[in-house]
Amino acid sequence: MNHTDFRPHPGRFRAALAAAAPQRVGTVTSVLGLGLEVSGLDCAVGDLVTVGEAPGLDAEVVASVSGAVRCMPLGRLTGVAAGDPARSKGAPILVPTGRGLFGRVLDGLGRPIDGKGPLPASPMVPLDNEAPSAMHRARVDTPLQTGVRVLDTMATLGRGQRMGLFAGSGVGKSSLLSMIARGTDAEVSVIALVGERGREVREFLEDDLGPEGLARSVVVVATSDEPALMRLRAAVTATRIAESFREADQDVVLMMDSLTRVAMAQREIGLSAGEPPATRGYPPSTFSVLARLLERAGTAETGSVTGIYTVLVDGDDHNEPIADAARSILDGHVVLDRKLAVTGHFPSVDVLGSVSRVASKVNSADRTALAASLRRVLAARRSAQDLIDVGAYHRGSNPLVDAALDNEAAINGFLQQSMDESTPYSESWPELFRLSASLEGAA
Repeated sequence: MNHTDFRPHPGRFRAALAAAAPQRVGTVTSVLGLGLEVSGLDCAVGDLVTVGEAPGLDAEVVASVSGAVRCMPLGRLTGVAAGDPARSKGAPILVPTGRGLFGRVLDGLGRPIDGKGPLPASPMVPLDNEAPSAMHRARVDTPLQTGVRVLDTMATLGRGQRMGLFAGSGVGKSSLLSMIARGTDAEVSVIALVGERGREVREFLEDDLGPEGLARSVVVVATSDEPALMRLRAAVTATRIAESFREADQDVVLMMDSLTRVAMAQREIGLSAGEPPATRGYPPSTFSVLARLLERAGTAETGSVTGIYTVLVDGDDHNEPIADAARSILDGHVVLDRKLAVTGHFPSVDVLGSVSRVASKVNSADRTALAASLRRVLAARRSAQDLIDVGAYHRGSNPLVDAALDNEAAINGFLQQSMDESTPYSESWPELFRLSASLEGAA
């Protein structure tokens, strides 16, 4: 017998010692409001801890004070009590990536919730990631087709642009997102439904997005009843998945509904961590979180993430804090008008209130002039609307107003579009050219 077979390998000693090393156990000292406090652990902000016995409740450290850390749960706090044990997980949060995610619906931590079984083996990447360097971003110089005429011509998006859809509730933001998901020429769509009503998730997936849109999309969902940290994590997880496709030199559309609910989730987290309320109850961290999240989209040296974020304006006030902060960071804004929506005008885009800051860089001079000519006619019509409503406008007073009135049906036909209709670039611009020719002839 070869007695050397019984000699222990040095590597086995190290593994055995690591497995036998005692794990430091902390204690829950208080459970208050939306969070809890743990003492006895050496943790940093962003670390994960497990509260209670296996499997336990996962929570993330959001603040560190003398001798204790404050945590926000990734699940319900029901059953958690002071005195429960807490252990540090000692590992970063990882999320799945890769083409195996197409057609799947995930929760805020990247776990499948669509009943289609486990995800196929795929690379896992850390959730946290740095935004591309400002000096190494490629310039936005290529248009992105959305299939929506009014966006493609009057507020043209570029690959790597970040655009906001600003509207009150029930004006058609989610429906417009679904049109873009089906009509875009981007290779990948990543959709984040943050704080969505549970009833509307299946409706969006089955009716608005449909099998065709879902087949090339990855959907991340955190409903309104989930903890604030899960809602925030859903936004970050979707962004990280989009970034992973960009790192593979692909062009991605990231659609998030809604950015306002992300801000509301961070408000809950910040206030629970002890931050003072600042602007309308939002703590200072809310605005820095929004800036970091939005800057992660855009172009890199290769590949792009075109971000489209809905912003739910409070009481149709487009100057409320979150809308104002988002507008200052984003590369353009599309305004959806409730007055148009109630008249059946869909998509209810207010052309004069919508601006794409890269439109002139991704469109030729001729196309830019076509869009400007229609804007002039619409602006003239709006300025004379009060006179028109009371019958005091006299034809011949303003040729642009006359052109708008004579071609009202044609203008509305161009700006409106049914949800199941997708118009490619090759048709949208010739239609605008013909419309502009009619307006010039009438003027």
